[in-house]
Amino acid sequence: MAASSGEPVLFFSSIRMTDRPIVGGKGASLGELTQAGIPVPPGFVVTTAAFRSFIHGLDPAGAIEREVAGLDPDDLVKLSETTARIRERIEAFPLPADLHGAVTAAYRELDAGSGAAVAVRSSATMEDSAEASFAGTQETFLWVLGEQAVIHYLRACWASLYSAESVVYRRRAGLPEAGLAMGVVVQRMVDALSSGVMFTRSPTTGDRSVIAVEGSWGLGSCVVSGEVTPDKFVVNKVTGEVVQRTVSRKEIEHVADFTAGGVRVTPVPADRREVPCIDPAMLNALVALGRRIEAHYGTPQDIEWAVGRETSEIFILQSRPETVWWSREQAVSTGPAAKPFDHVFAHFGGKP
Repeated sequence: MAASSGEPVLFFSSIRMTDRPIVGGKGASLGELTQAGIPVPPGFVVTTAAFRSFIHGLDPAGAIEREVAGLDPDDLVKLSETTARIRERIEAFPLPADLHGAVTAAYRELDAGSGAAVAVRSSATMEDSAEASFAGTQETFLWVLGEQAVIHYLRACWASLYSAESVVYRRRAGLPEAGLAMGVVVQRMVDALSSGVMFTRSPTTGDRSVIAVEGSWGLGSCVVSGEVTPDKFVVNKVTGEVVQRTVSRKEIEHVADFTAGGVRVTPVPADRREVPCIDPAMLNALVALGRRIEAHYGTPQDIEWAVGRETSEIFILQSRPETVWWSREQAVSTGPAAKPFDHVFAHFGGKP
């Protein structure tokens, strides 16, 4: 059953992939994974209806949409100035009282009085699809503590839809501004012993018979930022054999700041620096989850994962379609069709 398009907030438990226009790509995937029984930290999405309501209050005449649509992606000075001004307006404008109440009530339900931290993550409507991946062009904020911080970072996520990088991407790709909207995911954080990414095909060769797992100690932000060279494992999907294993020296890790919120960079203790960040049992469990998720979606996936520090429980933080090899295969499949016996002429060095 599709979720209601007018709701300002929807919990993962009521979201499916068909709700992408309401909750964006990341939110839709997290809801779908939750309903499929995949271990996902609980959360909710501030919907595209909430975004549109907010933007309409800020800009009832629609001047922002027209201004952005008219920007030249090669005029980076004007584009940067314009987008910075738009972001400042969004971050300073107060939420309507009913929307503010809906978001804070959902946060209290998710928090349940535990003082738990959340991640606040962008989920644009064109994000995390095979055709157009916006990964990295909008914001994610980790270890956010308290209602007011959630509201602050919600607006910061909305504003990031108008980052210079995001606008240049849309303008150069010819994507329309009309109808563009963003959901924002608010999700319980995992105090991660280790975390990383997993590809259900080789990211280097495109081989679909293997799963590649990369990870490091602490939160996954240190891997995403490139501050740490991750451990890497390549596992045969059928046999479970580890066909490649590279353990890196990991000098630092990102850990939660339990007092102020956010993330701290700390040295990895010497006795863990050259130790694999996941043990064989964890690797087997990750591979099994990767196979389940790929089977559920029917296409290779790019997956974020984390292992809880206290429980060693594995959580899936996001799954999106793999885009690099998908794009290459699409380019090949739309090329000139092969003619019968072309391979025979090629074998003998002739021309058909």
